[in-house]
Amino acid sequence: MKASTTGFIHELTFDDLPDDVVEQGKLCLLDLFGVAMMGRRTDFSRIASDHAVEFFAAGRLRSRLLFDGRHASPIGAGLAGAMTIDSCDGHDGHAETKGHVGVTVIAALLALADLQRDMSGHEFLTCLALGYEVGTRAGIALHASACDYHTSGAWNALAAAALAARRLGLDANQTREALGIAEYHGPRSQMMRCVDHPTMVRDGSGWGCMAGLSAGFLAQQGFTGAPAITVEQEASRAYWNDLGERWRIMEQYFKPQPVCRWAHPAIDAAQRLRQDHSFTIGEIRAVRIQTFHNAIRLDHPEPRTTEVSQYSLPFPVAVALKHGAVTLDALQGAGLEDPEVLRVSRLIRAEEHPGFNAQFPQQRYASVTVELNDGRRFDSGPTQALGDPDLPFGAAALRDKFRRFAETACDTQHARALESRVDNLADSGETVAPLLELVLDTIRVMPVER
Repeated sequence: MKASTTGFIHELTFDDLPDDVVEQGKLCLLDLFGVAMMGRRTDFSRIASDHAVEFFAAGRLRSRLLFDGRHASPIGAGLAGAMTIDSCDGHDGHAETKGHVGVTVIAALLALADLQRDMSGHEFLTCLALGYEVGTRAGIALHASACDYHTSGAWNALAAAALAARRLGLDANQTREALGIAEYHGPRSQMMRCVDHPTMVRDGSGWGCMAGLSAGFLAQQGFTGAPAITVEQEASRAYWNDLGERWRIMEQYFKPQPVCRWAHPAIDAAQRLRQDHSFTIGEIRAVRIQTFHNAIRLDHPEPRTTEVSQYSLPFPVAVALKHGAVTLDALQGAGLEDPEVLRVSRLIRAEEHPGFNAQFPQQRYASVTVELNDGRRFDSGPTQALGDPDLPFGAAALRDKFRRFAETACDTQHARALESRVDNLADSGETVAPLLELVLDTIRVMPVER
């Protein structure tokens, strides 16, 4: 299928999706649900959800909040849902966008689906793929044309607008206006500002989702906003010419650990050294990391909040050297006060590697050297992050990740029922309603150790 952007948004059907795109969509969905469940355990998610209920209150249109059960407007539900996923930095992303589209796609789609619960599973998966295609291309186009590095909300807002345009039945002109409104009002926030000073503003995806959904509803009422230059300017058209032929959803990376992707190569290298050489954290005298510039900027060895720990390089590497894995519990609450982790985090020295700089952002590499008290030294060599498209995580590993995340946050029975519903979405005659009951009703969230 090859079509204009507006044609693609409205004319794409489930039958147009290759089998591998359908399977990838289900894995993306499952992975995001696991991350969202874990995110519900954060203060960030609690504050955002309470904010949506109070200040984006439900009117004529009502949508439930992700894993919460309370109602807000669909715009408020999208805002809170995307912020909940963003609060646990374990969601998928794309190298060329240097950010995340799925976080806003699923939050916007769920808010819209809760207004139309008879939506078929086929349509839900079609919308999911559509959102990934529009959002990823908008992100690549923005980074190719803007002088600053903006957060994901700056461009994934167009994915939310595209989904709203399709589900609200906008015509071609209204759809064009919606994309323009979303691009104009999307948060052009500077990503490196939050990397240097991590807080709950994070990657801007909650605001991107809110802006994109608002754009759809505004365009429906006649509000104007075109053109979206990331779609319509001459220099951007090359990113849209292969809609329906090249599937960008197949290019997403997946994260084994809930931290910034830039820290993952070093974490993977540290895990491998620990596994291969069986040392303990108490034996470590020095750690040296070589990686690319953007990862060096994650210079937060003593995080006091989970926002800082998830945007740190040395702290999660120290966690990996102690535990062999990085969990959200190690990145918040009592985990931030672990004296062994803090000792090693403080002594880690990171430096730029020119070769790794040259490969960023298409590929992210790091090497880690560990020196022990007895003088032994172990060097990982160049290490690429597991989960990149050319170093895939694998379906079985993604399912295992979902279970680990989900079953840490809620009960096993709920997690298994949710996995089954996602698997069945592509079945003929399946509607999205049973899935919505599992992801939009209240779940009992396991508390964090303080």
